[in-house]
Amino acid sequence: MASSPDITALLGDWSRGDRTALNQLLSLVYAELRRAAARQLRRERPDHTLQPTALVHEVYIRLVDQRQVDWQNRAHFFGVAAQVMRRVLVDHARRHDAIKRGDGVRCVSIDEAKDAAAPNEIPILALDQALERLEQVDASLARIVELRAFGGLTIDEAAHVLAVSPSTVSRDWRTARAWLRRELGSEPHP
Repeated sequence: MASSPDITALLGDWSRGDRTALNQLLSLVYAELRRAAARQLRRERPDHTLQPTALVHEVYIRLVDQRQVDWQNRAHFFGVAAQVMRRVLVDHARRHDAIKRGDGVRCVSIDEAKDAAAPNEIPILALDQALERLEQVDASLARIVELRAFGGLTIDEAAHVLAVSPSTVSRDWRTARAWLRRELGSEPHP
């Protein structure tokens, strides 16, 4: 992981219009963003068409368009990157769901069906809708879920981003997961 001052300095330079700083910044954060993307995509449906590299590139394109952001530090950058990654995945899922019902559906036998996705996997759109409801109840819990589930941050990294202790993030993460389990357990999932 690159040190915070290096990234913070590059973010400042980029905010002031230095395009070379953006290229240097990307080389420092690319591996971390790709790991977060790979972690997130492992939780997606098996036939997901988005690959980690493509997800990172889409996040990068959207971050580059963030011209008005006053980047504070590394934590701020990765926090925004987690939000952008969530938006990219939700947009991708919405496009996927917009395909005509039944288009490309493959019939499977009972034997094949038993190997289908585990029932505890949560569709991205259901998770996004639940996160929006959680945000209305407790925005800080929703932010922790976003950082952990979409950004792939560890407890310590999320604590750094949120400027709170790791024990606070750990406690809030348990609370948020319990809330989401209860909330998503009451919804029918495809």
